Amino acid sequence: MIAAIDVGGTKIAGGLVAPDGTLHHRVEHPTRARATDPAEVFLTVAEVVAELAADPRWARVDRLGVGSAGPVDIVKGTVSPVNISAWRGFPLAAEIRALPQVAGAPVALGGDAVAMTAAEHWRGAARGYANALCLVVSTGVGAGLVLDGRVYSGPTGNAGHLGHITVDLDGEPCPCGSRGCLERVASGTAIAAWALDQGWRPGGDGATGLAPNAASVAESARAGDPIALAAFDRAARALAAGIAATATLVELDVAVLGGGVLRAGELLLAPLRRHLGSYATLPFTRHLAVRAAELGTDAGLIGAAALALD
Repeated sequence: MIAAIDVGGTKIAGGLVAPDGTLHHRVEHPTRARATDPAEVFLTVAEVVAELAADPRWARVDRLGVGSAGPVDIVKGTVSPVNISAWRGFPLAAEIRALPQVAGAPVALGGDAVAMTAAEHWRGAARGYANALCLVVSTGVGAGLVLDGRVYSGPTGNAGHLGHITVDLDGEPCPCGSRGCLERVASGTAIAAWALDQGWRPGGDGATGLAPNAASVAESARAGDPIALAAFDRAARALAAGIAATATLVELDVAVLGGGVLRAGELLLAPLRRHLGSYATLPFTRHLAVRAAELGTDAGLIGAAALALD
């Protein structure tokens, strides 16, 4: 068995994964994201590990994999998740190794998008492809790369950070310090913000009582709202440009898309494929396939296990 931990700004999940990639046990606790003490945030990780260790199958665990919101540094074993302000350069790998249940067993650390990529390449939509780009389109946009049949994480674990390539030279400033980043156009947050700026309102009157998001824009788009449809088309075009640029650089076979925004399905995928035909025009990029991710919320844990096995 491989123990797996998936660290996010909202929840921290844990699981026991068999060597064939089957997830046998899953636990989840809310992240103490508002805590100012790094140790208090880590308590959630310790609770997840303790709950996993209570399962009889823990006796067969010989390694542990961790996928974390980033940035990460896999050389130093540290994480600095944007949505966990108390963790800046936090030595997550060392702290996990020091837990009594882990007892110094090997701990592999990776970014959450890289873990998702490892999972989809091992058990999901990128399986069988030697060169793949796997994207998580949610509150932000993350991605990971498979090159020559292996997950490529880069020297620090941040390779494939597609959400922060520039797709609009005159675009909005991004919190990362650049401007016109893909994330500022194609994330769920950006889709809703652009639609609102263009005059769209949820339900046509803005009286839903809920904060507008990509899901509510998708609901309007399915009803034929032109602004909502344009918001998804704009996001799809930006994603197509980023995917095509990556394919031109490293020669990809497939782009796999997952994350909350992909609940919109063909509202995003159909215009993405159409726009990709305008951007992926060189002979060695025209064959690029676009697929929806298959593993859903289990991808983070299965991917963390894959990193530990590698």
